[in-house]
Amino acid sequence: MSKRVVVTGLGVLAPNGNDLPSFWERIVNGDSGAGPITKFNAEKFRTRFACELKDFNPADHLERSDIKRSDMFTQYALIASDQAIKDSGFAFDSMSPFDVGVIWGTGQGGMVTFEEQMKAYYQGDGTPRFSPFFVPKLIANMASGMISMRHGYMGVNYTTVSACATSNTAIMDAFNYIKWGKAKVIVTGGSESPITEGSIGGFSAMKAMSPRNDDPKHASRPFDTGRDGFVMGEGAGALVLEDYDHAVARGATIYCEVKGAAMTADAYHLSATHPEGIGAIEAMKRALDEAEMTIEDIDYLNPHATSTPVGDISEIKAINAMVGGQKNDLWISGTKSMTGHLMGAAGAIESIISIMAMRDNIIPPTINTEEIDPAIPSHINIVVGESIERKIDAVMSNTFGFGGHNGIAVFARM
Repeated sequence: MSKRVVVTGLGVLAPNGNDLPSFWERIVNGDSGAGPITKFNAEKFRTRFACELKDFNPADHLERSDIKRSDMFTQYALIASDQAIKDSGFAFDSMSPFDVGVIWGTGQGGMVTFEEQMKAYYQGDGTPRFSPFFVPKLIANMASGMISMRHGYMGVNYTTVSACATSNTAIMDAFNYIKWGKAKVIVTGGSESPITEGSIGGFSAMKAMSPRNDDPKHASRPFDTGRDGFVMGEGAGALVLEDYDHAVARGATIYCEVKGAAMTADAYHLSATHPEGIGAIEAMKRALDEAEMTIEDIDYLNPHATSTPVGDISEIKAINAMVGGQKNDLWISGTKSMTGHLMGAAGAIESIISIMAMRDNIIPPTINTEEIDPAIPSHINIVVGESIERKIDAVMSNTFGFGGHNGIAVFARM
């Protein structure tokens, strides 16, 4: 018999706040995390701004040894997961460490380390003087590995990589492992540290990012007629998923239940979503089927909505197909307008936003959207400008990634 799976802990490290309370306050208030890039000299780049972490020093959270042997994406993962575990109140007690796992996601892994080490090599005399930590810091699975080492979790442990659908993939896998009875507690989510010369330069070359350098805070504008690309973001989102019976037995505070999750592939294009959203439609249907729900049961949907001309419309077409092209009670808001696009961490951050929206019955806004694209049907309910209060009993989080990956997660009030 399938186990019920619940969320008992949340942790956030984001451009809008370095912990859950401050992050959620700024999301509800519609505060943008965008600003000029400070991590390197971006003067000659097409896009010179991003959503960076603010007032953040890893030494405030981690030992020097952990910092020395880990890339930034792993440091972000350690800090956010620490928050989520503390929030959950989970401790081993008499429980086997093999019943607790970590399934973590990252799209790019140790990009910071890779660039630093290769620049040092090519700027030197050609003698290979690589750090002995180069490979451990670089590889994508090290975040999940170090979370497990930090807390002694000896159960299932691996990393998912599905571009910008990555952390929803991780959440789905964690959900499945617990549902199948293969684990009792899993720390899941995703982290990314993509504000580097190579990453910003590469996405700039694709013309995927907004070049609105004179007005960064208003650059990400999902569904707006003037949208011109996404804004890069960094950080991590962590969730503690737990077997319902185990959570109840230990008296845990439960945020919500994970009701369903699904993935499909567009099998269409290297970087573009299917123009009619065929893969997205099927992923949403399958997630709802598993949840034994219909789209009419969903009160709030956090869309992928990166603020790209093609991607936003293809997702709206998918959502419109789900609601039957008619007036409905489903509300959506593009919160990347505030956080930027956290790549492999996007799904975790946006699942957390969705869960908090349900907890507080508040739908956060899509900021910067001044004129909704006329291609978007008027019966699609987009929350623009300011948060709204609304009873929310079920939410959906959508993520889509390069390669055609579609990852959907559905959460519901207990």
